[in-house]
Amino acid sequence: MRLQIIRQLQQAAEPGIPGDLPLREAPPAGAGLVPAAVLVPLVDHSAGMTVLLTQRTRHLRDHAGQVSFPGGRVEDHDADPVATALRETWEEVGMPPAQVEVVGELEPYTTITGFLVHPVVGIVTPGFIPVPDPFEVEAVFEVPLEHVLEPDNYRREQRSHRGELREYFVLDYPGFHIWGATAAILVNLRRRLAGA
Repeated sequence: MRLQIIRQLQQAAEPGIPGDLPLREAPPAGAGLVPAAVLVPLVDHSAGMTVLLTQRTRHLRDHAGQVSFPGGRVEDHDADPVATALRETWEEVGMPPAQVEVVGELEPYTTITGFLVHPVVGIVTPGFIPVPDPFEVEAVFEVPLEHVLEPDNYRREQRSHRGELREYFVLDYPGFHIWGATAAILVNLRRRLAGA
């Protein structure tokens, strides 16, 4: 499975979902967006791969209480989005960069809150014991990759935001409601790994 995933990520693909946009609106230009990166960690268990996710604490200013990938803003000392994703993952959940084999990137994703997110896909050696940052991370959990890859597990919902109707994906997993940017990035991952 590992080699199939690496091959699929390295192949050209149809453009993914670009961002949290009003219905029928073209993607915005990158100007004015805050660059950020997340790690999409695929944990390579012998019984099957999982996707590691976090639930953010409820007091945070951006995306409070939501399910997300470990990640955050690009800082000046970060060499590239990969460095940002690995640094933020270490800071948020205590995952050493040496435990992650970076195997590709997904399409950048624009959030409604003004971030341009670069999703970095990494395969994680099993045995990792999370040490969540209590300020940022309320929970760390894993979802089976086969659950993520099943198209029927996703649905679309709509809500009004600042007077505009917006549509977003939802992926439920027992005890967790995965939606918005995180669900859309998982849709992009599923599309890239179709046939893996």
